Amino acid sequence: MKRLSSAGLCCAAAALSLSGCRSAPAATNPAAQIPDGEVWLTAQQIRDAKVRVEPVSTHSVGNEIVTSGKVAFDDLRVAHIFSPVTGRVKKILADPGERVKKGAALAIIESPDVGNAFADLAKAEADLVAAEHDQQRQKELFEAHAGSERDYEAAQDNYGKAKAEMERAKQKARLLRNTGAADAVTQEFTLRAPIEGEVIARAVNPGAEVQGQYSGGTAVELFTVGELDSVWVFADVFEMDLARVHKEAPVSIKVVAYPDRAFAGKVDWISDALDPAARTARVRCSIPNPNRELKPEMYATVAISVAAPTVPALPRASLLRIGDQNVVFVEIGNAPDGRIKFSRRIVAVNEDEGADYLPIVRGVGAGDQVVTSGAILLSGML
Repeated sequence: MKRLSSAGLCCAAAALSLSGCRSAPAATNPAAQIPDGEVWLTAQQIRDAKVRVEPVSTHSVGNEIVTSGKVAFDDLRVAHIFSPVTGRVKKILADPGERVKKGAALAIIESPDVGNAFADLAKAEADLVAAEHDQQRQKELFEAHAGSERDYEAAQDNYGKAKAEMERAKQKARLLRNTGAADAVTQEFTLRAPIEGEVIARAVNPGAEVQGQYSGGTAVELFTVGELDSVWVFADVFEMDLARVHKEAPVSIKVVAYPDRAFAGKVDWISDALDPAARTARVRCSIPNPNRELKPEMYATVAISVAAPTVPALPRASLLRIGDQNVVFVEIGNAPDGRIKFSRRIVAVNEDEGADYLPIVRGVGAGDQVVTSGAILLSGML
């Protein structure tokens, strides 16, 4: 049984307009017999049916590898911002879509961690002063032979410990400092943007309790700041195709949101290791995105350009699938009454290579005139 595409139904009316194409020779030449597997048409019938014929020629096939991928942020142009302290959000200072400078305030968080840090710093400074005084006093006593060497060494050790503790407290306070006053004791921490860019996402509201990174808990990302004028697309390439993929190779990206658009870019990184389960390697593509149509987490179809040989190939549109065979129609000359003869041929092609053109294995060769449009109509007339 023939299995034709749904386009064959649309050609039924056109087939009726060609009625008589097999019986016509009987009226003009009763002796003419059309062999099985052939269709004879006049030039006018060919024009009416919009049958187009092209010679088999050579094409670069398999010149791209098509795979799936996902859009992601360019890691060098985005910052995922967490709170270093545990507390309650007092005020939001930046909204999604807003552009911010490096160091701009994003939110204010009330946190006892901040007060503790500055209080620890003040205590450490006081302890350092006391330890320094004790060391100086023990030194004077030791030099005057009025104190023991043991007491002097203990004072030196305490001074070293106090100095180290002060440096620790100072560095912690520096991380949480919001103003130039190093000794300011406050309960407020201002969350700031580490880079210039757009507030792409905000996942916190006023009054929300947040977990700090320095508190040992699981912190949640509060803001995402970055640029989307350039994005990455990660694709998976099978091991068998990996040798054909090279850095700087052109790529074409398509996404569901813009089915008629192709976004151009290039390969800028190829993983040195394979996924042990899928046997694929990660390939990263850099894609300019000036209008910001591509959004992180979009699924994409990725076509990577690779070198390919030039071989005789058939247009995919010329193939008909009948049963488990691929067939094409070939123009083979003129009938005795002047009509043009088309013969159905079984062909074998490599369907794993190429997109628009498929390499020919057997059935037709270079120079054969193959029907590239209207083959379904001819098949319906057999």
